Amino acid sequence: MNKPELYLGLDIGSVSVNLVLIDAKYNVLEKLYLRTQGKPVPVLREGLEMLSRSMPAGCVIAGVGATGSGRELANALVDADVVKNEITAHGMAVLHCIPDAQTILEIGGQDSKIILLRNGVVSDFAMNTVCAAGTGSFLDRQAARLNVPIQEFGALALKSRSPVRIAGRCAVFAESDMVHKQQMGCSSEDIIKGLCEALVRNYLNNVGKGKEILPQIVFQGGVAANAGIKKSFEEALGRPVIVPEHYDVMGALGAGILAQKQMQKGGMTRFRGFHSIQEDFHARTFECNGCSNLCEVVEISSGGSIKARWGDRCGKWAMSAAQEHQVQADSLA
Repeated sequence: MNKPELYLGLDIGSVSVNLVLIDAKYNVLEKLYLRTQGKPVPVLREGLEMLSRSMPAGCVIAGVGATGSGRELANALVDADVVKNEITAHGMAVLHCIPDAQTILEIGGQDSKIILLRNGVVSDFAMNTVCAAGTGSFLDRQAARLNVPIQEFGALALKSRSPVRIAGRCAVFAESDMVHKQQMGCSSEDIIKGLCEALVRNYLNNVGKGKEILPQIVFQGGVAANAGIKKSFEEALGRPVIVPEHYDVMGALGAGILAQKQMQKGGMTRFRGFHSIQEDFHARTFECNGCSNLCEVVEISSGGSIKARWGDRCGKWAMSAAQEHQVQADSLA
């Protein structure tokens, strides 16, 4: 009798490590949103161990997908079956949850992105990784300045009766403007709502500039938990905004769905198991001087052998690492 097959999605970002366990029909069985605190490898190890304890008895992992800015790292650590960028993963998850969606607004801790979907495929996208004023870290800092828990930010914003205008084009200017409004005696609720509106203006004027934002509009990422930001988007766009059930782990969900689709084509999973990160991994970077690009190459090694390399545009170093890894795997088979 075949054991029930489950699929694991991993999203390694700059702020969090997200893990999702789904069945063959894409139902979410378990999900984890863990802050990396600058240590993605130990946090990923912790997340995998937590999932191993909560995984339904008698089930097996039939496929693993990795996405996020640290997707190559995740692949090097666990041997994923599918490695895709965030745009593809987020698009896949949204199309599964909300098939008629046409716009994805995604705001994470350190970056933000907009994805346009037309006829069930990604037609355009834009990302912002430069200015912090349009990201979750901006709100975290302002919440700390106001001595307000970030979890209460959204509820307080909704209580505002006369939101103040905060300069939102730059995080530094926004902070000084916020202090000025405090000195003027403005209430915390009005300042917080002003901060929400400033973040939305920054997002629409930068990431969303020139984009045709059509319904259904989906808002996801960690910041989607903030009801004040959701309301500010709805006011700015003049349309309702949908926050999906799994808004905080949509990248991982999309990676899991992609893994399931890939494994349905046949073959066995490459997944090394929930306890595969027990060994020590070491990371280093070096600059390739093979051409004028001067690519910064990331190398992951363990036990004296190279597990993975990435970062080179031509693929020279990545391919050599993959070949070496395959030789090592064949020798152990």
